[in-house]
Amino acid sequence: MPRFRFLDWMRGLAVVVMIQCHSFNSLTHPDLRAGGLYKFSQFVGGMAAPLFLFMAGVTFAFQMESLERREVRPLQRWLAALRRSGYIFAIAIAFRLFCFMGSLPNPDWPDLTKVDILNCMGVAMAAMSVAALFDARGRVRFAVVAAVVIAAAAPLVRELPWHGAPALLHDYLAPEAGAGRFPFFPFASFLAFGMLAGTAVKRAPERVEQVVQWSVWIGLALVFGGEWLAALPFSPYRNSSFWVDSPLLIFIRTGVSLLMLSGSYFWTEYCAPSGWSWMITLGRHSLMVYWVHIMLVYGWVTSRLHDRLSILHVLTATAAVVGLMVALSVAWPALRSGISETSRRYRSARKSPPILSPGG
Repeated sequence: MPRFRFLDWMRGLAVVVMIQCHSFNSLTHPDLRAGGLYKFSQFVGGMAAPLFLFMAGVTFAFQMESLERREVRPLQRWLAALRRSGYIFAIAIAFRLFCFMGSLPNPDWPDLTKVDILNCMGVAMAAMSVAALFDARGRVRFAVVAAVVIAAAAPLVRELPWHGAPALLHDYLAPEAGAGRFPFFPFASFLAFGMLAGTAVKRAPERVEQVVQWSVWIGLALVFGGEWLAALPFSPYRNSSFWVDSPLLIFIRTGVSLLMLSGSYFWTEYCAPSGWSWMITLGRHSLMVYWVHIMLVYGWVTSRLHDRLSILHVLTATAAVVGLMVALSVAWPALRSGISETSRRYRSARKSPPILSPGG
């Protein structure tokens, strides 16, 4: 699968947005959280999850395009896409187990079943894997309908009578506001919208700039159209909350994602040097960076700094974390290769029969 530099750069930008959001959230002294800079960091950080889901949708669409070329049987394509979603969900569960073990000997039981961004991504990919049953046009139609329906249904799902339902099911679908979860409704919409963008880019590699230009206009329409509709004095929903489950917020953030995709393309094509890029390096190893930086920012390594730093010190810490993650991303291919080689040798040694001496 050929890599598009601007997509890696955009994913790297999402990583930076995420790191600064988590650093401020973990390290800033409570007395300073009413200030403008802290609130701004969290406002910008609100785009991290939509960007990661959007980019996951782009990659998922690429994989479906490749599957269509290699496999003519729709069922096999669907099963392959489903396995990919299972892989992401398995990583999500492993991450939650790792965080839980880090809380011992004072176990944080609720954290074990927390619906984090990777959990949402795995479930959303499983739902969207049905698109692999169709050809390209069918996948586009499926993604459009899925994105709009999921976004539009989010306020309605939240209003369902959840009393008596399993708490975990509630968390995965539509938890209470402020629960710190990433539910299927409405977050899966971003992955579906990303699939649309990914299909457009993948099917027109020689016309990517034209696709990007259309992304600008569609993004602007979604942002300004969503803001205009949000300002109207009436709503078809009885109890929708704009910052929690409003379909208009989904459309606005999708528009911002499209504008960032366009900006990433023009930056990497016409402004940035053609050589090595620390932002692209972060983007290519975003899953590993997500795992490690969470353990670093929220874990025992920085526990003495939690809720104690000034804004200036948090900015310094954020820059340090970004620098460490860049260094780790540079070293990661060699580390992963070494781990794989050691594992291979260990398995080979276990399978080899013992060497007997001539004497018996």
